[in-house]
Amino acid sequence: MAGSSTPAMKMEEVIRQLLLGVGEDPAREGLLKTPSRVAESMKFLTKGYSENAQRILNGAVFKEKYSEMVIVKDIDFFSLCEHHLLPFYGKVHVAYLPKGKIVGLSKIPRLVEMFSRRLQVQERMTQEIAQTLFDALRPEGVGVVCEARHLCMMMRGIEKQSSRATTSAMLGEFRNDIKTRSEFLTLIGINSA
Repeated sequence: MAGSSTPAMKMEEVIRQLLLGVGEDPAREGLLKTPSRVAESMKFLTKGYSENAQRILNGAVFKEKYSEMVIVKDIDFFSLCEHHLLPFYGKVHVAYLPKGKIVGLSKIPRLVEMFSRRLQVQERMTQEIAQTLFDALRPEGVGVVCEARHLCMMMRGIEKQSSRATTSAMLGEFRNDIKTRSEFLTLIGINSA
């Protein structure tokens, strides 16, 4: 169909306009392929929109009589702040208290990856990870802590290079029982006192 364009072509045109808007020449040799590179990069950085938790967890939830805390910590993530489209990155720590079901350990970092590969705010991402795991396993509780550096605070605005943001989502026993929450925070290296 003449005149129709794909989403990637539309994105490339937006990038060309952005380059013009900052005073650059999109026809300059070094920028000729920039619109297509940026479009491909954005497709990768936001691939979480095309994924869903059910597919990630499908076939990886198992009946098991284990009832002690399960923790996967130091899960690296990279995301884009929805306010400035600048990266924020860091580590996510996830714990749950099983109640008859466990999940394959590799699925927890995959959930983190899915939610981080969307335009995000750290607070929502932390909550989405916790709620998804809680809904899928119906455990006694879920705890998620996210520690991140935000380029929107480091490169612009306040320009504080050493700042980090920490968010948490505590569900079930992690919210209701201070001992459970403290154990989790101690095991991931955060002083809960």
